[in-house]
Amino acid sequence: MNLSSGTLFRLLRSGGPVLGLLLVCGLFSLTEERAFIFTGGNLKNILIQTVVVAIGALGMTLIIIGGGIDLSVGSVVAFTGVLAAKLLVAGWAPWTTTLALVVVGGSIGLVNGAIIAGFRMMPFIVTLGMMGIVRGAAKWLANNQTVNAPPDSPVGQLMARVNPTEFWPLPPGVWIALGLAALMAVVLQKTVFGRYVFAIGANETAARYSGVRVGPVKAATYAISGLLIGCAGLLQMSRLTQGDPTVAVGLELDIIAAVVIGGASLSGGVGSIPGSLIGALIMALLRNGTNQLGWQTYSQEIIIGMVIVLAVGLDQWRQSRRGG
Repeated sequence: MNLSSGTLFRLLRSGGPVLGLLLVCGLFSLTEERAFIFTGGNLKNILIQTVVVAIGALGMTLIIIGGGIDLSVGSVVAFTGVLAAKLLVAGWAPWTTTLALVVVGGSIGLVNGAIIAGFRMMPFIVTLGMMGIVRGAAKWLANNQTVNAPPDSPVGQLMARVNPTEFWPLPPGVWIALGLAALMAVVLQKTVFGRYVFAIGANETAARYSGVRVGPVKAATYAISGLLIGCAGLLQMSRLTQGDPTVAVGLELDIIAAVVIGGASLSGGVGSIPGSLIGALIMALLRNGTNQLGWQTYSQEIIIGMVIVLAVGLDQWRQSRRGG
């Protein structure tokens, strides 16, 4: 049976993330370390390593579908992680600490969105500036050192590896990520707000003429992403058991790559939550698999960089096919 170019394009567009995941799994299954890579304990590790990128990708999916970008997410993860550790050391309860992080993350996102929408500034420039501001604030808050969380805090159990050699049970952080993903999928696909985000990304001028309040919707996408990044910062701190102002450098690239690998377009108007989750899983599997193979860190960075370039190249190819 011959596949036309249009059929091939539709197949790659709808099933590309799954095919990519199967390809990566297939490649690692050919290695000598395959017996360990695909054990229950290591698969649990991969899911744990996916959590922070996956939650960040949920918010980034909203932003990219709406035609934006956010380079500050890594710095916000570091800042909220440090803040979480500081608040827990000060005696704050886990729930109030979580609420504080969500509010702080959402506020940073709202500032990004308000500047971008209100002053019609480029998202790249605004969030690049915010990346430096928040990273500096994290180092100031931590006094340029790590902040250890209380060892008996329930927050530390969110990413704890119970039965580390077995797949089950999964830590609460994995279920939190899946729950947030389900919520965001509903927001994108089943609400008026979600339709507005797609409309703005596809054609902002047409959306504005159709009565969509483009500015508030754009600001809301960044604020919602910030809320999610606040959660990601808490889980990052839980995983490390400390707040580290130097952590998550380059995390924004992993998150953006996950979203693009998942089928989103950097031009806006296209993307999905399930695709972004699969993209995040691919990124975690690549890092974990290369670690198990004993590859040096620089080799991993080269591979991740190549994946990002290939993902953007695939996005451009999809755009040209749609345009043609």
